[in-house]
Amino acid sequence: MHKITFDGNISILKNGIRLVTIKKNTQLAALHIGVKIGSLYENNKEKGISHFIEHMLFKGTNKRSNEEINQALEERGGEYNAYTDYHSTVYSMTCLQEEMESSLEVLSDMILNSNFSSKELEVERGVILAEIRTSKDDVEDFSFKRIHELAFRTSSVRYDISGEEELVKNYTREDLWNFYKRYYVPNNCYVTLVSSMGHQEAVTLIEKYMGDWKAEKLTHPEIFIEDNIPGTNTTYKKNIEQSTIVYAYTFHNLDKREELALKILNHKLGESANALLFRRLREERGLAYDVYSQTDMSRAVKTLYIYTAVEKNKVKEAIDTINTCIRDIINKEVLFDINTVNLMKKVLKTAVVSILEDSTDLSNYVLHQVIDEESIYEYMEDLENMESITSEELYKVAEKVFKEPTIHILLPKKEG
Repeated sequence: MHKITFDGNISILKNGIRLVTIKKNTQLAALHIGVKIGSLYENNKEKGISHFIEHMLFKGTNKRSNEEINQALEERGGEYNAYTDYHSTVYSMTCLQEEMESSLEVLSDMILNSNFSSKELEVERGVILAEIRTSKDDVEDFSFKRIHELAFRTSSVRYDISGEEELVKNYTREDLWNFYKRYYVPNNCYVTLVSSMGHQEAVTLIEKYMGDWKAEKLTHPEIFIEDNIPGTNTTYKKNIEQSTIVYAYTFHNLDKREELALKILNHKLGESANALLFRRLREERGLAYDVYSQTDMSRAVKTLYIYTAVEKNKVKEAIDTINTCIRDIINKEVLFDINTVNLMKKVLKTAVVSILEDSTDLSNYVLHQVIDEESIYEYMEDLENMESITSEELYKVAEKVFKEPTIHILLPKKEG
């Protein structure tokens, strides 16, 4: 396979900002600014506060109103976004190269100079509460929220990133402001830029707009790592037609090579249209329309999920089918011959190369690598290392991971 490379450079600026640039022959610039604060770092009285602050940074600064921020972002003519996850809060912009500096000016103004207007806070509180309530109405979102509550007793993975409704209702401006001032500091900020710009030119530009931001003393709370609690649990919910089934596994004991083997195995299990779960549940038995597996291999999380939705009277058959799929893999009754393994590798390679060749995806990927203190070249290392992954390694990692799941079943609740 043709070796994929990119020209990546890393600098730590005087105030502690970590800047990564990747130079590509492109007319687009993809900019991501990440703050290393997310739901894993929130204590039990802070659930959802990182996400609330993400919303508030669009609501006004010392020199721009909410309307002016949105107008300025729209005028860049590109795509802008923000999100909060377990580890970080991220603000991004993809635009034409000539719009990159003005985009950076807007994003840096939001991050450094937000004013947390009390009026806008109340407006956004309603938006976030609506988001939380909408999630409760979505059976898939609701099912994942329940599996997390059941699978973990202490880990912050137990809590939804958007927050707990009662806490969100009662956060004050002071609560948000104090959390923001504690973690929104340059020595907790990461910037990635994929563009045609040289590294030193990018350093100069970041220093122009973010160089006066002063470093502060910073301590992150300790993250509690927890394995899933095994067991099968059932929840009943009104006004739903389909039942859902979710399996959750944790795998904190895998090394990097085993994680790579799991990525390959997961494509065969449930990430493709010809995956084992898809074929057995949907194509052979007609039990489900939607069935998939997915992994989270970010630091301190390490989870694998299986999800499907079926008729109430098909739940037992679906669970039996899922269990049989897993048992057949562990017992080597699912044959991973050389052609099968090579195809699985090719599928994963395609996914990896797609990320590496898309400026926005690449910038986002590199951002999380530096936040997690991992190599920015890990994906390319994966492409090389997967060549030597054997079928025996796939079976061994299956035996390690697929044991003692947390299983949640959501069933329709009878009216009356």
